[in-house]
Amino acid sequence: MNRDAIDDIDDRILQLITKDSNIPNNEMSGIIGIPENEIAARIRNFSDTRSIILIVDDDMDSLLPLKRSLERENYKVVEAYSGQEALQKASAETPDVILLDLMMPGMDGYEVCNRLKKEMNLKNTQIIMLTARDDVGDKIRGLDIGADDYVTKPFNLSELKARIKTALRRTRNL
Repeated sequence: MNRDAIDDIDDRILQLITKDSNIPNNEMSGIIGIPENEIAARIRNFSDTRSIILIVDDDMDSLLPLKRSLERENYKVVEAYSGQEALQKASAETPDVILLDLMMPGMDGYEVCNRLKKEMNLKNTQIIMLTARDDVGDKIRGLDIGADDYVTKPFNLSELKARIKTALRRTRNL
């Protein structure tokens, strides 16, 4: 879905709310033709101007401490635990930065990155591969597929935060 289509959906939601401030999400879902949870996410995003970071990692031990640390920096953090869930959340949330693990069951990070970069509304989203795979060949493959940066685990949290800030600056300049 391209940016114009997303803006059109948001405009339609706002028009419905303006007509009836008590209209339920399920009714808007039926009128607009998108899932109710997407309606709810879009309404939440109307008033939330924080940068959105999507963390994709199937390892809860890695995911939660990083999520909490980024939330303390006032980022809106969304998590996904599989490649398929990452694609769904990226489409619904339109993150500014995606921290993407490579090794996941089912769809690996390379495939997720490749698919995200083909989506019109996500092609400029900054993707930072965040993985234990430190082979130069893996790094080159990730960058060739479209990742904007590559960080190996274990990582230095201060360095990762600096890389996220740099990625956000690039996003604002696109």
